[in-house]
Amino acid sequence: MSTISADAMIHETAIVDDGATVEDGAKIWHFAHVLTRTTIGAGSVLGQNVMVGPDVQVGKGCKIQNNVAVYKGVTLEDDVFCGPSCVFTNVLTPRAFVERKDEFAATLVRKGVSIGANATIVCGTTIGQYAMIGAGAVVTRDVPDHALVVGNPARRIGWVSRTGDRLDDSLICPRTGEAYRITETGLVRLD
Repeated sequence: MSTISADAMIHETAIVDDGATVEDGAKIWHFAHVLTRTTIGAGSVLGQNVMVGPDVQVGKGCKIQNNVAVYKGVTLEDDVFCGPSCVFTNVLTPRAFVERKDEFAATLVRKGVSIGANATIVCGTTIGQYAMIGAGAVVTRDVPDHALVVGNPARRIGWVSRTGDRLDDSLICPRTGEAYRITETGLVRLD
């Protein structure tokens, strides 16, 4: 039996499998499929033709745009943006004729990350909080907090603030005035 909040919106063409949970205010649009033991967090939005699961956690306030598949092994924390047709993998060396479900490598997408359209996130990586992945980038290794990465393979070309604004050498957000400093794990906001 699925657990679906009374104020969630599920389009008539979408499928929510038994054992899935859809929390308050979530919206699931045309032809989307939420598989068993998957949680869609409060206020999250799944666009047209999105597939999530099985066994996936989607945090609160996430936006998963059209044509994205979020496979077993992927965790999205709160406020993650997945651009149209971005790709998550779950096995490093796939073969159609070799069963590798016991080799799924976990991928963690931390709070506030934005992933651009058509980007590919290779499994076994962690994308640090508030990082921004450029459109079409191929992420093959961990991404630091607040990093701006582009290209194939993705490389850091700068830093972004919590609000997604590119930072100059002062590391002060031009939108909010928030200041940051560089640490071993990326940027951290100063209080």
